[in-house]
Amino acid sequence: MSEPVIPALSVLDLVPVRTGQSSVQAVAASMSLARRADELGYRRYWFAEHHNMPAVASTTPPVLIAAAAARTSRIRVGSGGVMLPNHAPLIVAEQFAALEAVAPGRVDLGIGRAPGSDPVITQLLRRSGTTSEVEQFPQHITDILKLVSPEGATVRFTSGGEYDVHATPAATGVPDVWLLGSSDYSATLAAAYGLPYVFANHFAGDGLERAMELYRSQFQPTEQNPKPRSFITANVVAAPTQEEADARALPQLRQFARLRTNKPMRAIETVDEALAAPSDPLEQSMVDQNRARWFVGTGPDVAAALRDFAARYDVEEVMISPAAGAYASEPLDGTPGREQTLELLIDALR
Repeated sequence: MSEPVIPALSVLDLVPVRTGQSSVQAVAASMSLARRADELGYRRYWFAEHHNMPAVASTTPPVLIAAAAARTSRIRVGSGGVMLPNHAPLIVAEQFAALEAVAPGRVDLGIGRAPGSDPVITQLLRRSGTTSEVEQFPQHITDILKLVSPEGATVRFTSGGEYDVHATPAATGVPDVWLLGSSDYSATLAAAYGLPYVFANHFAGDGLERAMELYRSQFQPTEQNPKPRSFITANVVAAPTQEEADARALPQLRQFARLRTNKPMRAIETVDEALAAPSDPLEQSMVDQNRARWFVGTGPDVAAALRDFAARYDVEEVMISPAAGAYASEPLDGTPGREQTLELLIDALR
């Protein structure tokens, strides 16, 4: 019987902010984690886009990507993802063409269709000018692909004439464009465009199997992507013992539960705070429901579960969202629990 394929591992970072932590400290902790992921051999390090959330500092992926690129030498850096309805396609293309010039051959542009925040913030993001609308999402994907290419795009005026547009003056490479999603729509769109696809399993566990089947069965090959490419995200906490892993998972699990039950959002609790204040029945039911989808345990146990997970959905890469919380005694400008997760998984998979 053949051994199961060992999946490549990547990292998704929302730049979590915990009790008593400043944005400066949260970003410093994530930069430290990016350096460690680079040292350990992780394949990618992506930043998500979220806005106006007390527990999330990843508001601007291109800025964080540039900072991580400057602190790493090998790992691919990118967005997981840029929420296109918030931005004009040319701005996205220019930002990622510039990033590709900063870190040639290491940049991924992951694009999503959700706004990444509430309706008020969505309107504020769109107040500064014309931005991408959800209904125009497919066309704007096409626009970005053309704009970041060395050939650029051509604007044709209804009155006649053409105007050439380039995201950067003299591109020698382009970012690798990925489509992100958690629905049939995103899977079929990625397939139709011949783009690589990521299923956002870390926040949407339903529909994974169907989305992957649709993507693979409907995939249209392109010169850049002759075969379908895909991976899956997952919330992961690894620790030396099951007890510690369960404790470190609790703050983020409770944060997810508060989000789902419309409770006021706040900075992520420390492990000490989460253990000291039991959840009410509704919150606990949400914690239990989410916990069943997470990978929480010792390094060897989580590594084995991730191998089975990758094999089940026929992917050779899993992007982990390291969801380990921090104890109050741990440094505010570091993230020992998340670094420990990365280290234990690599050790177990070698």
